[in-house]
Amino acid sequence: MARRSVLLIVAVLIALVGTSLIVLYVQGIDARATAGQELVEVLTATDVIDAGEDVAAAQEAGKFEKSEVRREDLVEGALTSTSSITDLVAVGTIYPGEQILAKKFGNLGDAGTLVIPDDKLAVSVELTDPERVAGFVNPGSEVAIFVSADPVLYKPDGKEQKLAQYTGLLLPKVEVVGVGTTSIAAKTTKSEEGEETEQVARTILTVAVNQEDAEKLIYADRNGDISFALLTGDSEVSANAGVRAADIMPGAFRNIP
Repeated sequence: MARRSVLLIVAVLIALVGTSLIVLYVQGIDARATAGQELVEVLTATDVIDAGEDVAAAQEAGKFEKSEVRREDLVEGALTSTSSITDLVAVGTIYPGEQILAKKFGNLGDAGTLVIPDDKLAVSVELTDPERVAGFVNPGSEVAIFVSADPVLYKPDGKEQKLAQYTGLLLPKVEVVGVGTTSIAAKTTKSEEGEETEQVARTILTVAVNQEDAEKLIYADRNGDISFALLTGDSEVSANAGVRAADIMPGAFRNIP
């Protein structure tokens, strides 16, 4: 009888230990599933803060508010209050919804200068409205950059061989640090009917890149057409073989030997 009691107690203890382990395991799964989903407080802009505008005036105008964002969407260096930047001014334009970063504020003499990460270079390109996502790209935005080109192969004998037109990913993720003024330029296109000229809006955008990416971007800008694609926190971009005419119009190339 005593033996049965001991075995029963041991069985109950084993069951309790097993249940505890299951609970801890489930809690661990929940913790991993919610990692990065926790809401944290951050200071954001409610209205445009112009370059040179001091923090005190912007705060008095109600241009700052505390918001909650997912921890994984929190920008490194984002502030929760203006206490550390009270006596400073915005060194570049800050747009509604942007998280407030200390590096975007400085002394009055710094206003109008670009805020460039220490390990990056600033490179500017001029794009039309469609190429810059219809004007939705602002300083602080992250974009993927694509290039379209009509490549030419130069052979050792000096002859040229035209290759298939190509569009593909150039840079998967870069930060826009500046948006210049928009100007109107003439664009001429050739067709069988002749030349047609139209007026198009072009804007200079400046991005922060390393040296290797700067070389790629400058070359692509001079030898092809580049387009920005606005990224979100959940956007997925990866390098692939790109697209050629035969990829999107296979029927047109079916009978070509």
